[in-house]
Amino acid sequence: MSDRLYIFDTTLRDGEQVPGCQLNTVEKIEVAKTLQELGVDVIEAGFPISSPGDFESVVELSKAVTWPTICALTRAVEKDIDVAAESLKYAKKGRIHTGIGTSDFHIYHKLHSNPDAIIERAVAAVKYAKKYVEDVEFYAEDAGRTDNVYLAKVIEAVIKAGATVVNIPDTTGYTLPNEFGEKIKFLTENVKGIHNAIISTHCHNDLGMATANTVSGIMNGARQAEVTINGIGERAGNTSLEEVVMILKSRYQTLNIETGINTKKIYGASRLVSTLMNMPVQPNKAVVGRNAFAHSSGIHQDGVLKNRENYEIMDPGDVGINESAILLTARSGRAALKHRLELLGFEFSKEKLNEIYEEFLLLADKKKDIRDDDIALLVGDATRKERRIKLNYLQVVTGKDLKPMANVTLDIAGEKFTATSSGNGPVDAAIKAVKQIIHRQIIIEEFLVQAITRGSDDIGKVHMQIEYNKNIFHGFGAHTDIITASVEAYLDAINKLPVTK
Repeated sequence: MSDRLYIFDTTLRDGEQVPGCQLNTVEKIEVAKTLQELGVDVIEAGFPISSPGDFESVVELSKAVTWPTICALTRAVEKDIDVAAESLKYAKKGRIHTGIGTSDFHIYHKLHSNPDAIIERAVAAVKYAKKYVEDVEFYAEDAGRTDNVYLAKVIEAVIKAGATVVNIPDTTGYTLPNEFGEKIKFLTENVKGIHNAIISTHCHNDLGMATANTVSGIMNGARQAEVTINGIGERAGNTSLEEVVMILKSRYQTLNIETGINTKKIYGASRLVSTLMNMPVQPNKAVVGRNAFAHSSGIHQDGVLKNRENYEIMDPGDVGINESAILLTARSGRAALKHRLELLGFEFSKEKLNEIYEEFLLLADKKKDIRDDDIALLVGDATRKERRIKLNYLQVVTGKDLKPMANVTLDIAGEKFTATSSGNGPVDAAIKAVKQIIHRQIIIEEFLVQAITRGSDDIGKVHMQIEYNKNIFHGFGAHTDIITASVEAYLDAINKLPVTK
């Protein structure tokens, strides 16, 4: 039987401490509901005494969330705990997270205290919080740099006082993975009553070891991991939720530990947090970066096309990404070019493909990134399969205080069909008019607009990705009028759908 790891998400508390990433209450509720759908066990909603806004956020999140535990952070101060308890009054399951620094740095230079007094304050805080809630978590701040013997004394004392969870933070991201694992193991073996509490990890990424330290802690007995979406947090950030969860999923046969996370919701949660906090995800970010499932080397591309597991240890679908990306560069081989040509609707003999590949290499040496329109221009529209559905006529009326209206005529296998529709914008109106003629359940997954040239007379190029019947199809359009280019891209993708009778 596998062990269960509880996921404690602190995106809305520690993650929100990043300068410029503050959210309003409505945005926090949206994130909290997403975390609930994701399957997070505990949501740390804020530090209520820090500001009226934080207090209000904890109150509103307590009302909005149904089953996850809502946690409020405090210092080992009675007033903090009073305010936290008040903010949690609507929580279905509430937790107070209180604590104090335990390293020599914190005891002597921050708190100007002594080790015995710190233990007294820690015990008093836990007992006081226990008057309000049954679920009390204690954090030993800077535990990573705390002497293990002293740390064990603190943890034993707070568990005896009623702590249900003991948080062992590597607050400064200083420890090495083996050191952090040994620290957790020391506590499991030397703290009387340790079985009465869950050991939690809370690791920072100052030296890039947050995930490694967290996993090391889990392997040595921790059963709660404190994480954030995309690894956001103070300084270099916190442990990434997506990394810990996917490590446990990918290495389940080795670790035999599971979470309650619906991994297919990970990518959507990542995008939401990135957008609301205006914090882009680095392209090479593990699991959720745009290059996490992208392949540009010819050897890798050929291997992935033959069998995904040759170069991917995770299925992109498992984290909510539709498919791997085969990027065309000067390092790409014939297999990748052939794959992209087929997606675009081109078919060539082996000999013709070789000719195009030589031209492709010349182009790839000049451009860093080869796009679909480059391929179309490279091989020439004359070689494209004859379109069954063509744009015959398009007229769009729009302007200030005018609701955009589009009139579209399509030529479908020689027969003409016309439709008119309004929309939120001229492109939306035109696409809706096309949809009135094309009666299929089509979802636009991606819509990208880019200029081929510069200046007011730019040629706009549009890449569109649509989903139909759980299959992905790509379309491309280029025109001086971006609305026409968008419709052409949409029709280009639709022309690749199987013909229905």
